[in-house]
Amino acid sequence: MEKKTAEVEEKTANEETASASKKMAEGIGQAGTTVKEGIVGSLKGINEIETEIVLLVRSVVSNTLQAAGSIASEGVNVTKDVFKGAIAAAEEVGTGITVSTKSVAKGVIMGVSDVGGDVISAAGATVRSAVKGTAEVGGDVAIVARQTVDGVLEATKQVGGNVEEVAKVVVSGAIEAAGSVGNSAIRTVKEILVGVVEGVKEVAGAALPKHKEVHTKAEPEPSSA
Repeated sequence: MEKKTAEVEEKTANEETASASKKMAEGIGQAGTTVKEGIVGSLKGINEIETEIVLLVRSVVSNTLQAAGSIASEGVNVTKDVFKGAIAAAEEVGTGITVSTKSVAKGVIMGVSDVGGDVISAAGATVRSAVKGTAEVGGDVAIVARQTVDGVLEATKQVGGNVEEVAKVVVSGAIEAAGSVGNSAIRTVKEILVGVVEGVKEVAGAALPKHKEVHTKAEPEPSSA
């Protein structure tokens, strides 16, 4: 009897979730919807989800761009759409976007790279979409910014992209996006990204302002004569 009651409760919960999912999916395009549904399934049924999400997003992004036939113009739109789907999935499952952000970011960069798209532009669009989307749902902007930057840089290394240039773009993009949220968001994003970039030796000099060493010739001491 208890088992049947539990099954009924689970069925009711699933129906309520499906209804909420339908409402949340409004305003999300096909790529975003596919990612949202895939992430929801992964978060519900798989403990080790990171690889699954990367593969899912990579496939969706590359397939969507190929179908669009205009990689340059559609890359930013697809990136925004994918993050809408990821954020909607996190809201539905109740885990918070920070769980999947890094994996989504990696998948986006890999998917764009697969079809010969502009990885640097995609990196900037990815971090801006993540920060703005998270702010809209009241999530932790700083943590999401960090996770996104981590994911983008890892993917860029894996696909053989220009890590230094991408680092510059994602750090500045995250700070720029945080600016639309407020001054406190800018401060926290800056603080957390300084730590991230300092931990990546090969991009530290590229993403943060360099302290220029001023080399001056020693002035001759005035003659006592």
